[in-house]
Amino acid sequence: MEIEKQRIVEALYDVADPTTGKDLIAARMVENLTVEGLNVNFNLVLPTLNHPQKQDLIFACVAAVQSAYPQAEVNVHVVAKTAAAQAGAPGFSKVKNIIAVASGKGGVGKSTVAVNLALGLQQLGAKTGLIDADLYGPSIPTMLGLQGQRPQVQDVGGQPKIIPLMAYGIPVMSIGFIIEPEQAVVLRGPRLAAIIKQFFNDVLWPELDYLVVDLPPGTGDIQLTLVQTVPVTGAVMVTTPQEVALADAVKAMNMFLLPSVNVPILGVVENMAWFTPEDLPDRKYYLFGQGGGKALVLASESMLLGQVPLVQGIREGGDHGKPAVLDQQALTGQAFRKIAENTIRQVAVRNEMLEPTRIVGVQ
Repeated sequence: MEIEKQRIVEALYDVADPTTGKDLIAARMVENLTVEGLNVNFNLVLPTLNHPQKQDLIFACVAAVQSAYPQAEVNVHVVAKTAAAQAGAPGFSKVKNIIAVASGKGGVGKSTVAVNLALGLQQLGAKTGLIDADLYGPSIPTMLGLQGQRPQVQDVGGQPKIIPLMAYGIPVMSIGFIIEPEQAVVLRGPRLAAIIKQFFNDVLWPELDYLVVDLPPGTGDIQLTLVQTVPVTGAVMVTTPQEVALADAVKAMNMFLLPSVNVPILGVVENMAWFTPEDLPDRKYYLFGQGGGKALVLASESMLLGQVPLVQGIREGGDHGKPAVLDQQALTGQAFRKIAENTIRQVAVRNEMLEPTRIVGVQ
C-alpha cells in the first residue's frame, strides 16, 4: 500500500484548530510532511509547547491520518512558533487577493500584462502591489523605470524586513532590485523557493486589495513554491493567438487546475491579437492568426478578459518605464483598463462562488 501525501493533507483538513476554528492546513499548523513507507511524519505548529490542547490535537491528527491509512505509523512532532512568526511579514495578512499572471512560454508579453494589470487596478481605485517572480528574467524594473534602485531594509522586532520600491503609487519587489542588470541568475530549486518565500514573508507589504505576481513561463519550481507559500486567489493566463503558444498555455493552465493545486482561472488575456500600424489605426493584420485566446477560454471555462493589439507604443512604453495603461487616450491604454475592470469582476465572482484557495500542502 502506497501512502499519498495529498490524501494525508485532505485527511488533516478535518482536524480543526480549537482556537480559530480553522482546519490545520488553512491555519498553517502542519509543516514538513514526509512519507517513508508506512511512516508518516510532520510537524504540528503551536504557539507554545505547553499548549493546553496539545495532546488532543496530536490524537486527532493521528486518528485523521489512520482513518485514511489504518496501517500508517504516524509521528507528530510539536514545534512552537508565535503567531507573528507563522504569519510572516507584518501586514501581509492584510493582502486580500493574490493574482498570478502566468503563461506557457516566454515572449507572449506576460510581464507587460502583469505591469499594466497592476497599474490598471490601481487606476480603478484598488490598493495594488506587484511581485516580479520571474527570477531568471526580471524585466519589471525596466518596465517601471526603477533600474539601478535598491530597496531599503528596516528592523522590525529584531528581524530585517525589506521595504518595497514604489512606482506610480504601487509597491513593487523584484530580484532585479538586488542583482546587477548584467548578472546571470544561476539558482536551483531550494534557493529559488527561498527567494520567493522571502518576497512574501520578509517584505513590508502595506494593506492591499490585490497583489499581482508576474510568474516565469512554464510550470517549474517558482510556480509550485508560490502555491505552497500563499493562497492564490486566481490566475490570469496570457497567450498569443497562434497554435504553438496556445498548446503551451494549456499546459500551464492545467497545472493550476490540478486537484492538488486547485487555483481558479480568472480569465485569459490574448496579447498581440493583431497588428495595427501607427499611421493606419483602423487596420488590423492578424500576423499570429486568430482564435487562440478564445480556445483557451473554452479550455479553462473562464472568460476573455481582453485582447491587446501589437503596436509600437506598448514596446516603447515598456522600454522607457511608462506602461501603456497610463495613457488612457490611446487604444492600448483603454484595452489594459478594460482587462483590469474585467479582472475585478472575475475576482468578485470567484470570491462569491468559491471557497478561499488553500495553500498547497505538498512538500
